[in-house]
Amino acid sequence: MSRRPTILDVAAKAGVSKSTVSLVLQNSKQVKGETRDAVRAAMAEIGYVYNRAAAQMRSQSAGLVGLVINDLRNPFFTEFATVLQMTLAAKGYATVIANSDEDADLQAKLVGSMIEHGVSALVVSPAYGDGGAAFDQIERAGLPAIQVLRKTDARTGLFPFASFDYAAGSARATRHLMNQGAERIAFVGGVEGREITEERKSGYLAEMKRAGADPITFHGRSTRAFGVESAQSLIDAEADAAVCFNDLVALGLHAGFAKAGKTLGREFRIVGFDDIEDCALVWPQLSSVACDIDGFARATADRLLAWMQDGETPPPEHRAPVDLVARTSSTGRTQ
Repeated sequence: MSRRPTILDVAAKAGVSKSTVSLVLQNSKQVKGETRDAVRAAMAEIGYVYNRAAAQMRSQSAGLVGLVINDLRNPFFTEFATVLQMTLAAKGYATVIANSDEDADLQAKLVGSMIEHGVSALVVSPAYGDGGAAFDQIERAGLPAIQVLRKTDARTGLFPFASFDYAAGSARATRHLMNQGAERIAFVGGVEGREITEERKSGYLAEMKRAGADPITFHGRSTRAFGVESAQSLIDAEADAAVCFNDLVALGLHAGFAKAGKTLGREFRIVGFDDIEDCALVWPQLSSVACDIDGFARATADRLLAWMQDGETPPPEHRAPVDLVARTSSTGRTQ
């Protein structure tokens, strides 16, 4: 090589990203031993010399964190992304945010691009599908990465997972509806067979079994449109209440029953899931399982920073508690 070797040459020789080489040069604890050895061997082989003065000048800029979200159209995920970004910004880190739009192939491309552009860590709310390609890239780069809100990669020792106690949430919502006198309670929303759907439904199924009641399920995309469509199906099934996969489905049901002339909280009772802002703004107000997404986002940022800065790997799995906010749609009482 006639020219002076660069960090990109080292990365190509070692088969890693530029950011991984940078972390090795900084003696970061984030990089696995075998990856560090491969990078140092590549440096020796091509004759790379570290210019520490130049590196110190570059280090004056903020660090970079990648955030990939499965659906930024959903206010629940948008709020998480916003609070995480603001928390990291307060600590001197910039965040690159991308929407995978529930497309695992696009997710892999986004993760690869973020690694190429030098992110120091990633937070991923994964799309469903074959998500292994994205996480394999992260493993090769040796970067800290946390799965949030959904778990699609079982390697939680490498990619710790953090979410909410969804099963407890649907169980609590179901008991609440039973206490309000509901007898034919349905679970509405969520694509059947997906882990997140089964998890959010599991508490509902357990409570129905405990009460000796038959479950009623209507699965589909977790959108307002599906909720609107499901209203007539629930009327036809003679259901008198519903636990919804998320608040978007619940808000759709809210509109569907209004169109059908049914009084929420009396003729039909609804509990959503996530407690996004719209739940308290619609009329009648919508009951929902509350997930403290602001606190969860701040805690996620703190765990990531501890991992990046101090080498403190988060626990393989963490579940944040949930609460139930009972409003008119399930109680019939005005607020």
